[in-house]
Amino acid sequence: MPKKTMGIHHITAIVGHPQENIDFYSGVLGLRLVKQTVNFDDPGTYHLYFGNEGGKPGTIITFFPWPNAYNGRIGDGQVGVTSYVVPTGALAFWEKRLGKFKIPFTKEERFEEQYVSFSDPHGLKLEIVEREEGAKNTWEFGGVTADVAIKGFGGATLFSSQPNKTAELLEKAMGLEKVSEDGEFIRFKSIGDIGNVIDLKKISSGRGQMGVGTVHHIAWRANDDKDQLDWKNYIESKGYGVTPVQDRNYFNAIYFREYGEILFEIATDPPGFAHDESKETMGSELKLPSQYEHYRERLIKSLIPIEVRELSR
Repeated sequence: MPKKTMGIHHITAIVGHPQENIDFYSGVLGLRLVKQTVNFDDPGTYHLYFGNEGGKPGTIITFFPWPNAYNGRIGDGQVGVTSYVVPTGALAFWEKRLGKFKIPFTKEERFEEQYVSFSDPHGLKLEIVEREEGAKNTWEFGGVTADVAIKGFGGATLFSSQPNKTAELLEKAMGLEKVSEDGEFIRFKSIGDIGNVIDLKKISSGRGQMGVGTVHHIAWRANDDKDQLDWKNYIESKGYGVTPVQDRNYFNAIYFREYGEILFEIATDPPGFAHDESKETMGSELKLPSQYEHYRERLIKSLIPIEVRELSR
């Protein structure tokens, strides 16, 4: 029986200075820093997670901050644009807020929806769209109230080196429905109510290069460990090489690179971000996986100090 993912679990990107990253995603966009930990494969680097009040799958964007690292190039084999969704009627607030913080933006239309498009301080391409779908985000910070707050992902625009192959994977293996097509994009939709719209660019954007300002991977939702193993077997049956399960503390993960060269992950919804600290205190202190806990003092000395702060301008 064909499988269907609920949609995006999280998106992970590479950025520059960690404080600039926090100032933008919490200070400007009003997202909650739900977890500060380290890259499990490179513990000298932060891994920062931002999302809604509870860190729900479909709202989480995560970052590896590499200060002074080389800039990447957005192109084929990557998520080209990450979309955020806000309540209907909130777009005017976000235009005004971006203007307040001197963040240049453009207004665009795609599939009869209006988008506000802009970049973060390190070059990551973002956009905001209004939709009725998805629960409101009750997290309020720095002048962003629940009636206008980012609910989570609207979706993503994929840049593929083989768009036909990527389209086939999305529809025939991941279980998304093809809902529309125009001269430049094919639109797919998952069965979830958030992180559910994927636009696939039909023409090449030129080969991407990993570095600051680019998305490292996009993760799709699995219900639990059993569902994830079903996904692993299912994707392998389609001819893809899938990694063994990786324990990421807040979810389990498997990875495969699709034929359009985009790195896909399938991540479990549980256990979530509140199992090693309370929901009320999530993101307030550095959390380490058990294998690095005895290096805590050394890691704290080597990591750049960070804080979540309200911005006046």
